[in-house]
Amino acid sequence: MQTARQLDSSGTLWELVERRADLTPHRPVLLQEDRTLSFGGLRDRAERVAAGLYELGVRAGSTVAWQLPTRIETVLFSLALARLGAVQSPVIPFYRSREVGFALRESKADYFAVPGEWRGFDHAAMAHRLTLELPRPLLVLQVYDDLPDGDPRLLPPPPTEGTSVRWIYWTSGTTSAPRGVLHTDRSLIAGGSCLAHALHLRPDDVGSMAFPYAHIGGPDYLVMLLLYGFPAVLFEQFAMPEALAEYRRHGVTVAGGSTAFYSMFLTEQRKDPATPVLPTLRLLAGGGAPKPPELYHAVVRELGCQLTHGYGMTEVPMITMGSPDDTAENLATTEGRPPEGMSIRITDPEGKPVPAGVDGEVRLRGEAVCQGYLGASSDAGTFDPDGYLITGDLGHLTASGHLVLTGRLKDVIIRKGENISAKEIEDLLHEHPSVADAAVIGLPDADRGERVCAVLELRGPSVTPAEVIAYLRESGLATHKLPEQVEVVDALPRNETLRKVLKYRLREMFGSGG
Repeated sequence: MQTARQLDSSGTLWELVERRADLTPHRPVLLQEDRTLSFGGLRDRAERVAAGLYELGVRAGSTVAWQLPTRIETVLFSLALARLGAVQSPVIPFYRSREVGFALRESKADYFAVPGEWRGFDHAAMAHRLTLELPRPLLVLQVYDDLPDGDPRLLPPPPTEGTSVRWIYWTSGTTSAPRGVLHTDRSLIAGGSCLAHALHLRPDDVGSMAFPYAHIGGPDYLVMLLLYGFPAVLFEQFAMPEALAEYRRHGVTVAGGSTAFYSMFLTEQRKDPATPVLPTLRLLAGGGAPKPPELYHAVVRELGCQLTHGYGMTEVPMITMGSPDDTAENLATTEGRPPEGMSIRITDPEGKPVPAGVDGEVRLRGEAVCQGYLGASSDAGTFDPDGYLITGDLGHLTASGHLVLTGRLKDVIIRKGENISAKEIEDLLHEHPSVADAAVIGLPDADRGERVCAVLELRGPSVTPAEVIAYLRESGLATHKLPEQVEVVDALPRNETLRKVLKYRLREMFGSGG
């Protein structure tokens, strides 16, 4: 029998689907409410959907944008496009006219699949309205619980190489227009295999997908299921504590998504500390946002499971990942190690490599790295002369090869000429018993250049700004790094995918009066 390591040598995503279906056709792969789809069913049904799309005119190279919720049908639709060799452009379901119209125009989409009315919003009406504004015709498909269907015998052969660009993912566009990130089947398989192998998963595991399948993490997770042959529970709408019933119903052993998801599990556990909130859970895993060390220790201590955290981005879906056999120190304070084939270079501002332990800019090269951005002009400054992706993230490598992220270039606050890391202050604030979450930003200041502002989301007794400053001082934070401004909010603003904190909104809220 082929191993997961052999399976990830598949040239295309469809080849990986076929090879897994041949190995374990009757094992479940997708679980949603009372529905179950097997690996064999995934292949067979996706091929029928591909035939239906072929009858509608979709061909290899056709560009199909889709804005669909996390459902079994969405996975089938996406795999049907992979079977045809179409170029697909997933769009997060929560995006609206500005972002969606931009994606349709820039990708030059031939087709656009939407769910009709979903969660009180009419996606079909938006789609038809946007088609009137596009410079070229586009066919709108309504896809939710009804999929195109056809005879697979009429299909041409599937694609045989996985190095052509067949995926366009969109950056969030929270501070500027979104950018289309170009991926291949091989780059997505490389990212998913990094995740799968690092987590030491087993065929008897049950995973979960609580984030949008249209996110770059969607194919990451699907590749993991195909490599190791275990199922995952899909959540069309995720909310706590309502989701716990589905976790328990299917006996989920591996859950997560990002830092915010870890905190949600902890919140539920703290309602009844003596009773495990999810008895079958053995591992929380995720990435996409910084992880305070105290959060790791709280998860292990209170949930009684392991926590592994990784580093990824739309441009490189999986860069490093913590492993369950790492030390507690490494799991708490690092983002894990890169897999074989991922090269990480830490450089000074001129692009010269720096030694282990020295902070610098993180640059990446490997099979999981994207092919660049849609539109040749968008690639300016993206890659260095040696072919490394310039991430804008700051960090260092330890002697053991683990990556420690210390912030982003735009998260470095320059106060009176001194560089201050927002993440350093945030990590200290997360250790305060009354702080549920914290974000530190730099705000324009006439005298200092920038002033340090800490924005807090509380879970315990209220604290005054003076008490926060005193706590940070007692924790050993240097005087010049202490916040000049402390704000308390009911909830930090977050995006709808991995619930990352939107710091640009905090700058808008608190940036006046400096």
